Amino acid sequence: MRLAMTLMVRDEADIVGAMIDHHLAQGVDTIIVTDNGSVDGTAELLESYASDGRIVLHHDPEHRKQQAQTVTRMAREAATEHGADWVINADADEFWLPRADGLTLAEAFAGIPKEIQAFDVPVHDMIGPAALDGTGLQRLVYRDLRDTAALHRVGLKAHATHDAVHIGDPSIEVVQGNHFVSLENRGPVPAGHEVEVLHFPWRSWEQYSRKVRNAGSAYENSELTPSPNHHGMRDYRRLQAGVLYPLYLCRHPDAEELDAGVASGAYVPDTRIAERVPSPVADRPVDGVTEPVDRAIGLALADLDRRVAEAQDGRARAEAELHAAHEEIRALHDQLGRLRSRRVVRLADRAARLLPGRR
Repeated sequence: MRLAMTLMVRDEADIVGAMIDHHLAQGVDTIIVTDNGSVDGTAELLESYASDGRIVLHHDPEHRKQQAQTVTRMAREAATEHGADWVINADADEFWLPRADGLTLAEAFAGIPKEIQAFDVPVHDMIGPAALDGTGLQRLVYRDLRDTAALHRVGLKAHATHDAVHIGDPSIEVVQGNHFVSLENRGPVPAGHEVEVLHFPWRSWEQYSRKVRNAGSAYENSELTPSPNHHGMRDYRRLQAGVLYPLYLCRHPDAEELDAGVASGAYVPDTRIAERVPSPVADRPVDGVTEPVDRAIGLALADLDRRVAEAQDGRARAEAELHAAHEEIRALHDQLGRLRSRRVVRLADRAARLLPGRR
């Protein structure tokens, strides 16, 4: 069984080396990487991995949000040039693991029949205290299980969407975001061989603000039209308005919130990555003097954002109901018109029968 992974990255120097090392240690046979014009040292780091054959490296310097096309190309390469039985399409901030203890990722996939073709893999956002800089793998050690209402209170829409894994296929299509593929699922993963993803999207203010800026500018240069509620574009607008930092802080729990969240089950400790993978960049804490004020500002902004979204949703519902009512009235008018037409025809026929000479 050959297991391949694809990876498209841009400016992920704080984590991409640790991510690659982890998956090589987990038995991934081939890692195909496309660097998307990184300028923070990521490209040079990847070149060092490629130079001794640990990864296959491509370069695509254009910033047009072309993830779907690029990942599709790499996924097909995994099948045609590397003989992959299974293909994982990952992001640099994702660490894939078997759910069961005692297995490597390769061993888990070896027990999954290829007849399944494709299946969804749950993605768990990892959370912990905020930081100005740092990879944070030893700091972000809690699965974020906050409910949707709690996420909305801190300016978040939802948790991460599942990923999709698939068998090697030279005609595979991977949808933007790696969440869906063109092959259908044809059965469950055998018990004991399930896999999951630990996701580290908000490692530090320095990392996240750069990521938001890169993603937003790439969308602006692309032909794609993201939804107004797209999480990346919402944060890009916040960054441009100068209010993203307090929102970044408020989405991370402080010590008191962590204690309460662990007790309630909103935060679940998971130290598997923290215990196995060193953080390439040391943490730099936030300013403890201004943090409470910034967090309070963030909470107020998030609450305003939530109320505006609710008002927009209410307006959209009202407009939809008004449109439906107009359509119903129009249908009634059409029906009445048909009834009147039939009545006129019947009256005309009756008159014709009464005319002199009519037999």
